[in-house]
Amino acid sequence: MPHAAQDLALGTARLVRLALEGEALTRLDPLLEADRAQAVHDLLQENRFAPSRQGAKGPFALRLSITEGRLAFDIRGADDAPLHLVALALGPFRRLIKDYQLLVDSHALAVQEGREARIQAIDMGRRGLHNEGAQLLLERLAGKVAIDFPTARRLFTLVCVLHQRS
Repeated sequence: MPHAAQDLALGTARLVRLALEGEALTRLDPLLEADRAQAVHDLLQENRFAPSRQGAKGPFALRLSITEGRLAFDIRGADDAPLHLVALALGPFRRLIKDYQLLVDSHALAVQEGREARIQAIDMGRRGLHNEGAQLLLERLAGKVAIDFPTARRLFTLVCVLHQRS
């Protein structure tokens, strides 16, 4: 069993700290801020995260940012020592990120109008979009970082939030 997969199976590789780079630069829409806060909280409570780099031992800290049109996973040890940088092209995520923002905007409007049935439909759409984004993230990180599906869903939320800041 490869190193990262073995660590995931044993539950020994996980994130204990997360920072969104550039986070303090911009204020977020309240719904995006709530999504960010919930994703960070849930992610730090329960996650599976194992860089494929040989010799990388958890727990890990992650600095997530968008730099020069790329999604950067700056993976560090718990002591904040740099371990590995994984950069993914944002292109494959752009449609999903745009759809996510449209759903956030639609949700805000539905809440203002008090349209409960519309809010529920939008929430169902968001869940489906999160699933699609998580699957794409799993595929793009394959061979670089092993994560489970719930971790991928939460990271996708943070990617969307970061994109709104960039």
